[in-house]
Amino acid sequence: MTKPTPQQPPVPRPRPMPGPAGARPVAAPAAPARSQADRDQAIAAASAHGRVDDDLRVFAVTPEGEREVGQYPDATADEALRYFAGRFVAVEEQVELLEQRLAAGAEAQAVRASARSQREELPGLAAVGDFAALDARLSAVLDATEAAAQQERARRSQRLEEGRAERTRIVEEAEAVAAQDPQRTQWKDSAARMRALFDEWKSVQSSYPRLPAAQDKELWGRFSQARSTFDRGRKAHFAQLDERAAEGRRLKEKLIARAEELSGSTEWRETASKYRDLMDEWKAAPRAGRREDDALWARFRAAQDVFFDARTAANARIDEEYRGNLTVKEELLAEAQALLPITDIQAAKTALRGIQDRWEDAGKVPRGDLNRIEGGLRAVEQALADAEQAEWERTNPETRARTSGMLAQLEDAIAELEADLEAARDSGDADRIARAEEALGARRAWYDQIAATAADLG
Repeated sequence: MTKPTPQQPPVPRPRPMPGPAGARPVAAPAAPARSQADRDQAIAAASAHGRVDDDLRVFAVTPEGEREVGQYPDATADEALRYFAGRFVAVEEQVELLEQRLAAGAEAQAVRASARSQREELPGLAAVGDFAALDARLSAVLDATEAAAQQERARRSQRLEEGRAERTRIVEEAEAVAAQDPQRTQWKDSAARMRALFDEWKSVQSSYPRLPAAQDKELWGRFSQARSTFDRGRKAHFAQLDERAAEGRRLKEKLIARAEELSGSTEWRETASKYRDLMDEWKAAPRAGRREDDALWARFRAAQDVFFDARTAANARIDEEYRGNLTVKEELLAEAQALLPITDIQAAKTALRGIQDRWEDAGKVPRGDLNRIEGGLRAVEQALADAEQAEWERTNPETRARTSGMLAQLEDAIAELEADLEAARDSGDADRIARAEEALGARRAWYDQIAATAADLG
């Protein structure tokens, strides 16, 4: 038979001394990472502040005296002392963690609460170690948290002001967007900007401290009001556009109906004028929306094309009928142009009169050649009229009389200037002689010119 395995005696559990009334257990967040060697060294240092009596009762040795902290029966004195020193090192590690958290920027109030709690528990802590040094460290942590709390308050106040300024900027820009003239507002861009401002507001809300309730309510109220005003304006604007588009559709449908009624007319001149009036009304009518407007225009244009295509075809037929008349008038035009330049006015008048009679008998010419043919004949007629006017002016008795009187006046002036020149020469004054010669030369040149005109008139 198998012998039963002997049972090991139970490991004795240490009995720490009870703490003072109302004492709370020490909080135990994750301690800083330490090597076993460092921990053993820390436990040895803590053990130096305790002793164990013959009953394995453990005492903490402090500057104020000894304090029993617990008992570790059925163990060695060293084991008992190390156990209670280990408890001290565990608390020491928590203090080190608080120091690290504070240095890393943790919330000062939370660190302060933990440090105060640990310091309050030190007098009743069932452990062995340098309580004076640990109390000094906790005191230093508490002092540091006060300075850190002041810095936190200053930073929070600064962030609060920054958040208020950012919210105010967003609100003011939103109000400016909402206050734009509806007739000049770029609604698509402005709506996108309003959405971006709302996203910025949410970002500020999550990134900065909350404002006091009254300020937050006032700014959010303004922002909300600006957004509502903008939305109402945008809806009203597009409702107005829809209304104008509906009116544009109604008017243009009527114009299309009238254009279609006229499309079969053969009253070319009168109907073309009516189409021009319809076009003016079309341009004055509101737009019906881009796609609908394009479709309506296509229908309107199609009705016009029916009429104008028919007119073009009719004119083409007429032009073909007038093609023979064009040949006759081109020959008559060449005969009329052969009279140029006009040298014998009477003969030219007689010849042109005969050409004009035959011109009327020849009939109409194609529309495309009308201006060229008619303009050519008018040029010959104008040349004859110019020649007659020139002849009349040349033989006008009044003109001849004025010319004779002018010559007589110039002869008297020349005689006086010749006498002046003789007197200047007698004086021997060179300047006077030069002036007299110049004046006499000018009068003689004028006289020669008028005399030549008089000879033409004679």
